Amino acid sequence: MTAAPPERSVSAVPVPRTACTAPAGPVAEVAGSEIRRLQTGYLADRSEAVAVLARLRRAAGKDVAAVPDLWGILDTGPLYEVPGIRHDAAEAAVYTAATLYALHQQSRRTGMHRTGGDELGAAVRRLMAPDEIDEPVLKRFRQAGSAPALPLLAVRLRGLVLLLRGEDIGLDYAQLAEQLYVWQQPGGRDGVRRSWGRSFHAHRPHRPAGEPSSASAQTDPKDAS
Repeated sequence: MTAAPPERSVSAVPVPRTACTAPAGPVAEVAGSEIRRLQTGYLADRSEAVAVLARLRRAAGKDVAAVPDLWGILDTGPLYEVPGIRHDAAEAAVYTAATLYALHQQSRRTGMHRTGGDELGAAVRRLMAPDEIDEPVLKRFRQAGSAPALPLLAVRLRGLVLLLRGEDIGLDYAQLAEQLYVWQQPGGRDGVRRSWGRSFHAHRPHRPAGEPSSASAQTDPKDAS
């Protein structure tokens, strides 16, 4: 899937093989650079970016290595200049994150990739009303966390991304790409799951001023808008 020789370089720092709680390393750098480029073009209604996102979107939830239409449309060349990483896994992580972003961005006029924004767990928690747990959403989240391999994880993340798009909730896709890379490493899934779980439980949904919590309310809490 490698594109033309790159005009930039990335840090030659091996990617950690345990929990990934923040964007770091060449996978996040490459994914973030490519997704920001496409997002800028899409929001400016540039035909090339619109067309690339359409191709990426059609592959969301699929094994990206088995979709020839994707080959070469992202510049993953810098990954091959970095020693100490698994290039096949790194490239799969970048492409998978980009396909999910393309699905997320569809028909949205604000950027759904938010650098430094929510991790997956926090974004999923934002789908729920304050002081409530939406069991169907939580079930989808748990199913994603239990995926044994990247292709099935991509399928399950696709469903969550559609929910996030419906509520205009953004996601840090550079961080997600890094975590998708870690997921493919020995023992990596456990670390990523812990990170997602922590961000889910740590996030506190916004409650409008004056709105009581469920513990003190006399009526059922209203659905989140």
